[in-house]
Amino acid sequence: MKKLMLMLLVGLATIAASPVNNGYQVGDTVTDFELKNVDGKMISLADFKAAKGFIIIFDCNTCPMSRAYSTRIIALNKKVASQGFPVVLINPNSAEMVPAESFDEMKSHAKEHGYDFPYLYDESQDVVRKFNPTNTPHTFVLHKTSNGLQVAYIGAIDNNSRDGAKAERHFVEEAVNELLAGKPVTVTKTRAIGCSVKLKNS
Repeated sequence: MKKLMLMLLVGLATIAASPVNNGYQVGDTVTDFELKNVDGKMISLADFKAAKGFIIIFDCNTCPMSRAYSTRIIALNKKVASQGFPVVLINPNSAEMVPAESFDEMKSHAKEHGYDFPYLYDESQDVVRKFNPTNTPHTFVLHKTSNGLQVAYIGAIDNNSRDGAKAERHFVEEAVNELLAGKPVTVTKTRAIGCSVKLKNS
């Protein structure tokens, strides 16, 4: 009995000592990655030579909140991509957990909505685990600096998840405008609202 209790205590101590993955935080430098786009081509951030930064959005096919943001994401890309901040979508969900998040379904989803920006498939979920988004959609604004790509903002796209026309704050757009003006980002973190990310083996 004592031996069993000792093993249990050791196990609990090991769990408590295990590092918690909080993902990239504001100010962190992001490592480049290469993932498959819905057109079958491999895409990395280094491919965007003229980019001043990126709007990385973890989004998916099935979440009602994601679908509510689709037109807003398209409009956002049209507004800021020409200024050097292209949108890059990554599906963080495992198709093993949710079959409707498969690569083929992603292709159909992108075609249905007329995406003119990358929608990337992270089959291993290695990139997802580095960023550690909690919801779909969950946004990371990255800024090119002399020290590499740094996280400038994390959170929601705006402050009205249900109705974009009623949004009073557009956090991502505000962050990009401040970066373009050479100013520090005023609001660096907000709460992302949406469906939980589906990780395999979690």
